[in-house]
Amino acid sequence: MVHQYKNNGYNIVLDVNSGSVHVVDELVYDVIALLNQNKEQEEILSLLSDKYAKEDLREAMEECGQLEQEGVLFSKDVYENAILDYKARKTVVKALCLHIAHDCNLACRYCFAEEGEYHGRRALMSYEVGKKALDFLIANSGSRRNLEVDFFGGEPLMNWQVVKDLVAYGREQEKLHDKKFRFTLTTNGVLLNQEVMDFCNQEMGNVVLSIDGRKEVHDFMRPFRGGKGSYDRILPKFKAFADSRNQENYYVRGTFTHYNLDFSQDVLHLADLGFKQVSVEPVVAPEDADYALKPEDLPKILSEYDKLAAEMVKREKEGRGFTFFHYMLDLTGGPCVYKRLSGCGSGTEYLAVTPWGDLYPCHQFVGNEAFLMGNVDQGITRTDLVDEFKCCNVYTKEKCRNCFAKFYCSGGCAANSYNFHGTIQDAYDLGCELERKRVECAIMIQAALAQEEDEKNEDQ
Repeated sequence: MVHQYKNNGYNIVLDVNSGSVHVVDELVYDVIALLNQNKEQEEILSLLSDKYAKEDLREAMEECGQLEQEGVLFSKDVYENAILDYKARKTVVKALCLHIAHDCNLACRYCFAEEGEYHGRRALMSYEVGKKALDFLIANSGSRRNLEVDFFGGEPLMNWQVVKDLVAYGREQEKLHDKKFRFTLTTNGVLLNQEVMDFCNQEMGNVVLSIDGRKEVHDFMRPFRGGKGSYDRILPKFKAFADSRNQENYYVRGTFTHYNLDFSQDVLHLADLGFKQVSVEPVVAPEDADYALKPEDLPKILSEYDKLAAEMVKREKEGRGFTFFHYMLDLTGGPCVYKRLSGCGSGTEYLAVTPWGDLYPCHQFVGNEAFLMGNVDQGITRTDLVDEFKCCNVYTKEKCRNCFAKFYCSGGCAANSYNFHGTIQDAYDLGCELERKRVECAIMIQAALAQEEDEKNEDQ
């Protein structure tokens, strides 16, 4: 499978199965397009001879043939049978999302967790339940040494003492079981203070700081329950926190909605404030929500992604670049192919734990009793759900099979698929459109920066 597109002045050819990227001139671009239609050489010469010299066309076709022989153009898909074997293996749990607080001190308009309640009741996780969760993770992690625990909410800082106590317990268990915990935290920043920052800098591998961008955008979507905006309250603390972590191992993470389709301005606003690690993601919401993204919003959103990508190239060349989460793409390494095929591991390797110890496939399924998998006392009792999630991959989803982005999105979010189609074996269509554009932009950025590096080397 080959995907071709033009972006920011570059002609880009992605060989999907090998992951190879080729930046080509117009002639080669046109030749590959016809080869992709299974056109014979003589037919290609006939179709393109009015535009290009036949000698140049023959040379281009010869080069394409050589690339095909090398396995980097029109390569075969060798992964479908491999993923079946991979899925048959015994899985281990390697990550937990601890819902340390089903409560929140903000009233964000788009919150899927209903101000932290998750379709249920307000609650804080006790130390005892948290200990059982960590014990469950250790017991079900097999020989895997590195384990991850994310403190999530609601707002985790509303249960801060338990967070600290569980980190201390985890550190004790590391020595007893030869495990290594990587703790992370997501916070809205309202309760952030120096003590929290110091502790996180010592113990948290990553911290996610929730802010939507420009003040008017953030305050509209992320107010306190009384209606007052939270931007001025959190921004100085977020800036100090990011600097205290040397602008590493954190993200300022926002959400854009129908009300700020010019979201590239929110990304750049955060970058201009000095944040180097930025993520602003599309809202996923019921279709009847006033802030939901609509199909007619797509042209504007896609244009914003292109605009942002071009600006990021410009800033990188000027020495003031920053990282945008959705444009992070490792073309030379990255996740193993099985991870690319099967996704985040929700329901198998990654689980969410409620304040009272119930287990769900991930945080977005919490509160949906159809996906209640067990609890920290008895372990996983719904092994049928584990099997269902194990069988979820890009080859079991018809929409994914012929999509060029399948090895980058891994089939998309199971929860989004379920919420929009009633099954985890489908795909969230609007999200797919956005993912394809983000992959194209990410590849273009790397192509542009690689070309600049080549030009620098030639000048030396």
